[in-house]
Amino acid sequence: MGDTTIKIPAELFATAESSRFQGTIEVPCLQAGPDTYRFAEPLPWSVDVTNTGSAFLVAGTVSGTGEVACSRCLEPVAYDFSGDIEGYFLMDEGDAAAFEGDEDAPGEDEFDLLPADHVIDLEPLILAALIVDAPSLPLCDEGCKGLCPACGADLNEGPCGCGKPADVAEFDKAANPFSVLADYDFSDN
Repeated sequence: MGDTTIKIPAELFATAESSRFQGTIEVPCLQAGPDTYRFAEPLPWSVDVTNTGSAFLVAGTVSGTGEVACSRCLEPVAYDFSGDIEGYFLMDEGDAAAFEGDEDAPGEDEFDLLPADHVIDLEPLILAALIVDAPSLPLCDEGCKGLCPACGADLNEGPCGCGKPADVAEFDKAANPFSVLADYDFSDN
């Protein structure tokens, strides 16, 4: 996957010190919900690591272009990623205990403990940044008409000619979870 580990140098243990780290990560494919993104090239990443006094704040970006199938017509579509990498690593367990009961402190799931060898693996943070940046519904075009539910023809290329336009209406009706209420009598008896 590429080298995504960084060793915190001794000079960064001084409060308010900061250093920049960068590299690339190979992500052949990324699963984001039901969609699979494929990346032809390694993705560049860059992070700044800042000593906040009791922890290291990791903040940066990862970018690249992934290819995914359109959710409506299944044609390949390129999506440009620009995810924000974020991490918070406490310097020792005592700092984690100090946060207990503090309303302004980060939640327990929002920070990690700095490993004893002072090496941070950024891979989980980079993958999380990509997943968060992925669209919930990747489309080749906002106006994509999708596939005919009866014959599977790509409706972006024109009418399919299968002669079943009523099936399209039924398909749209079935896709709506509230369609079962269409004929319900809501009047008070």
